[in-house]
Amino acid sequence: MDLWNRDKKAGIKLYVKRVFIMDDAEALLPTYLRFVKGVVDSADLPLNVSRELLQESRDVKAIRDGCTKRVLSMLEDLAKHDKLPEPAASAEGEQAVTDVVSDEDKAKAGKYTAFYSEFGAVLKEGLGEDFANKDRLAKLLRFASTSTDTVSVSLADYKARMKEGQEAIYFITADTLAGAKNSPQLEVFKKKGIEVLLMTDRVDEWALNFLHDFDGTPMQSVAKGAVDLGKLQDETEKKAAEEAAETLKPLLAKLKEALKDKAEDVRLTTRLVDSPACLVVQDAGMSMQLARMLKQAGQAAPEVKPVLEVNAEHALVKKLDGSVHFNDLAHILFDQALIAEGGLPDDPAAYVKRVNALLA
Repeated sequence: MDLWNRDKKAGIKLYVKRVFIMDDAEALLPTYLRFVKGVVDSADLPLNVSRELLQESRDVKAIRDGCTKRVLSMLEDLAKHDKLPEPAASAEGEQAVTDVVSDEDKAKAGKYTAFYSEFGAVLKEGLGEDFANKDRLAKLLRFASTSTDTVSVSLADYKARMKEGQEAIYFITADTLAGAKNSPQLEVFKKKGIEVLLMTDRVDEWALNFLHDFDGTPMQSVAKGAVDLGKLQDETEKKAAEEAAETLKPLLAKLKEALKDKAEDVRLTTRLVDSPACLVVQDAGMSMQLARMLKQAGQAAPEVKPVLEVNAEHALVKKLDGSVHFNDLAHILFDQALIAEGGLPDDPAAYVKRVNALLA
C-alpha cells in the first residue's frame, strides 16, 4: 500500500441495510486514516446513495466522526498497553509477588510500536487536518530523542522528564537521524542535559506548524529564533554573553556586510559549544529544510535568508577580525554552517575554490 499516495482508494466498504454499495467510501474516514480497512453497515442512508451524497449528508458526517473516534480509541488502547508494566518493588527491594502481568498486557505489548513504525508518519497528517482530535493525536505521536534513538518517546514522556525550570518542549527536524543528532544547534542542550526530540519524517515540518503546544507547554524548534533557556542558563553565562556581544559588535557588522546577500542577520549565540557557527531562521520564518522539501517537490517556496549565529569562544571566530582572508573566511563559515544544517552552498565551486586557496 502506497501510504504517500493520498488519492489512493480508501479501504472502507459501505453497506446500507446489509446491501453492498461501494468498496472505497473515502468519505467515511479522514485521509490521515487511509491505512484503515473495514466495513460500515448503515441503516440511515438510502440504498441509492451516491458519492456526491456521501460528501454532503449529515448522516455520513456522523458516521465519519464515529468511525474516527473508534479508530483513535483503539490506537489509544494499544498505546496504553504497548509497554509491559514495571513490577512494583516490596519494602525489601524485591519484586512484589502480587505484581503479575495480565494476559491482555502480554498480548498487546509492542503492537503500538509495530503499528507506529508503519503508519506513524501518516497519522501525523491529522494534526493539520483534524483539529477536533488534534490533542488526541498529539498523545499518540512518538519520536526519537537525544536520550534514545528508538522512536518511542511520547510528548507526555518528554514532559515528565523535563528539567526543573525548563519552559518548552524542544525539537529539531532533519533529513536523517544522524543529521539531527549531530546538529550544532543541539550543542548547548547536550551540555546541559536537556532532552531534544529528533524528528526525521518528511511530514514533521508541516505537521508541527499545527501543534504549538502540548498540554500547555510550548513546542520550540531549536533551529528557530534566538535560544533562550531561561532559568536553565545561569547569570554568569548571561553576563559573559552580553559582554561578548558588546566587544564583538564591529566584527558582527563586518560579517553582516560580507554576507549581506546570504544572511538576514549575524549575531552571537550561546547555543554553540564546539562549532564556530550555525544557521537558524526567525521564529515566524519557514525553516530551511521545509523550503528545500517544497522546491524538491516542484512547489513554490519563499526564498529563505537565514540568520548566521557565531560562537564567540571558538578559535576561528577569534582570528577572523585580523585575517587578511576575512571575506573568504566569512563565506566559508556560512557555507560550512549550511552544510552542517543539511543544505548545499549556492555555488559549490566557489566554496571549494575558497577552501583550496586557504589550504595552499
